[in-house]
Amino acid sequence: MGNEVYAVIDLKSFYASCECAARGLDIFSTPLVVADKSRSVNSIVMSVTPFLKQRYLVPNVCRIGDLPNVPRMIYAKPRMSYYLEMSAKIVSLFLDYVAEEDLHVYSIDESFLRITPYLKLHNCDAMGFVAKIQKEIMDRYGLVATAGLGPNMFLAKACLDNEGKKKPPYRAYWGEEDVKEKLWRIQPLTKVWGIAKGISTRLSKRGIRSLEALAKSSPEMLQEEFGVIGLDLHDMANGIDRTDIRQKYVPKERSLTQGQVLMKDYSAEEALLVIKEIVDELCVRLRQGNEVTGCVSLFIGYSSTSLGGGFNRQCSLNLPTDDNDLLFEAVRDLFYRHKDDKLIRNISIAFGKLRPYNGYRQQSLLEDEGELMEKRALRQAMDRITLSYGRNAVLRASALLSNSTVIARHGMIGGHAA
Repeated sequence: MGNEVYAVIDLKSFYASCECAARGLDIFSTPLVVADKSRSVNSIVMSVTPFLKQRYLVPNVCRIGDLPNVPRMIYAKPRMSYYLEMSAKIVSLFLDYVAEEDLHVYSIDESFLRITPYLKLHNCDAMGFVAKIQKEIMDRYGLVATAGLGPNMFLAKACLDNEGKKKPPYRAYWGEEDVKEKLWRIQPLTKVWGIAKGISTRLSKRGIRSLEALAKSSPEMLQEEFGVIGLDLHDMANGIDRTDIRQKYVPKERSLTQGQVLMKDYSAEEALLVIKEIVDELCVRLRQGNEVTGCVSLFIGYSSTSLGGGFNRQCSLNLPTDDNDLLFEAVRDLFYRHKDDKLIRNISIAFGKLRPYNGYRQQSLLEDEGELMEKRALRQAMDRITLSYGRNAVLRASALLSNSTVIARHGMIGGHAA
């Protein structure tokens, strides 16, 4: 192994494993799915145990209606607050082994660790160090952790996805010597971390259909086709990754986004109620961050009964604002300007070009400044009530309508039951 060693640790079938751990069940012999069976056969299955993947070839994400008829199947209703709590405990455990600057939490169930400085302290090599972490996760929380190790973050991740996850002891190391024999053999290209379908298609048009071909391609050609990303792709195919885990990425521009997949098909007028509710929730988040937005965007996905499709449009505002009514008007205008006469199943709204609210606004001849300030003070008072007594403490009367989703959504985390 080289001087620098990274490990990426993934919790196997995380949601299903959490539910099995809570019940004292073995994930390798238990047919358990994490899904809310009470909703509909079209409800998403969030996770399944390795037993179902291996014995019945059930994919990790599917719909309840797609599941095979398995004897003694256990349906575990999603509990996002429980999964987040377990994830936080695992991250806390990682911090017992490495400093915060050497930890990057990639997702709820996957983290990167730079372990080089800690091997002497624990008097072991890299594989032994990771084995200690895996054992402690199992002993304390009953979860199976899988790991990939390498001299950089990319090779560690490729190792995890293509070897570390596959079989006991659920850890493996890929070094520079494994690039030709292991990395280049990964097929198709979309199985490689960082290569999405769009990039794979563009590479294919250039006659590049393998990592070996990508590694041997002209960097100048790749830069011409993809810009700076082309050089990153060339490095990646050669097992090179210059990422420094200690240099944390700070985005130049933030945005706030919220959306919902509806449980039934909505007409345009019915969807407008949900749009108003989502705008209200985003405005609360704006004011909590003492920010205003200068750009709104709207995504609408049509129902499969209307042959799918949809649109994604945005517009800039004349003046940045956090006013619910003004922002709803902007989103509503986008909606009516671009919608088709189709049933709607998916809605997502984003506020961009965020900036701090500085206590004053540029004057507008079309708005009553005093009225806007009074409205903002009222909204802030309502925000304080919801912060103290819960998000359902102050709602529009329309929240009681049958097509409203706001009360149900407030009981969810990430679109699933809390």
